[in-house]
Amino acid sequence: MTTALVTGANKGIGLAIVKQLLDTGMTVYLGARDTERGEKAAADTGARFVQLDVTDQESVRRAAASLEHLDVLVNNAGVVGGGRAQEPGSVHLDDVRKAFETNVFGVITVIDAMLPLLRASEHGRIVNVSSITGSLTGMFAADDYPTAVGYSPSKTALNAVTLMYAKALKHTPIKVNVVCPGYCATDLNHHQGVRTPAQGARIAVEMATLGDDGPTGGFYDDNGVIAW
Repeated sequence: MTTALVTGANKGIGLAIVKQLLDTGMTVYLGARDTERGEKAAADTGARFVQLDVTDQESVRRAAASLEHLDVLVNNAGVVGGGRAQEPGSVHLDDVRKAFETNVFGVITVIDAMLPLLRASEHGRIVNVSSITGSLTGMFAADDYPTAVGYSPSKTALNAVTLMYAKALKHTPIKVNVVCPGYCATDLNHHQGVRTPAQGARIAVEMATLGDDGPTGGFYDDNGVIAW
C-alpha cells in the first residue's frame, strides 16, 4: 500500500490533496498543527491524523518517528507571512521571517526528517507546493503579480530548495518537483481566489503519482512547465 503525508492539510488545498490521494487508494496521513481540527478533518475524510507543525523541529521529529513507511511527501503548509502589506520600503521584517520560517525552513525540516523513510521506498516522491509568484521570470514582467517582499521571495527560495534536493537525489528513485496550484479561494487570500481547492490540488496529486519514468527537478502547473 502506497503511503503519503500531506502537511498543512486540515483545510484548503491541503485537505483537497488528501482527498484526491485517498481516491487513488493510498493510505494518507493528514498533517496539521491543530490537533482538534486535524483529527476532525482526518475523521471526515478517512485519513490518518498526525500532529505536525513544520516550524517546530520536535513536532516534525515526533511525526517522522510515528511513521513506519512513507512513499509520498507533499509539503503543502504555507503562509503569507502576516496580515500586513509587504510593499518594498515599508515591509515588516517579522512578516518576512515568518514567511521564510514556514515556506522554506519548514520544508527543509520536514524533508530531512522524512528522507530516511522516503529512501526506503521504491517509488519515493516529494512535491513542494509553491506559487507562480515565486517565478523570477514572471515576477518583474507580469503586472498582475502581487508585490510581496516576504511571500514571493520565500516561494522563489522554495523553488531553489526543490532543485537542490532533486539534484542530490537524482540517482535515486525519489523524484522531487514543485508545483503551483493557481489562485485558489482559501484562507490564505481571504477566499478571493478564482479556482477551487480541488482544482488547485490536481497538479500536486499528478506529481505525487508520477510513474518511474516521470520528471524530477521541475516546476509545474496545470498548463505544464513554469519558467523559473
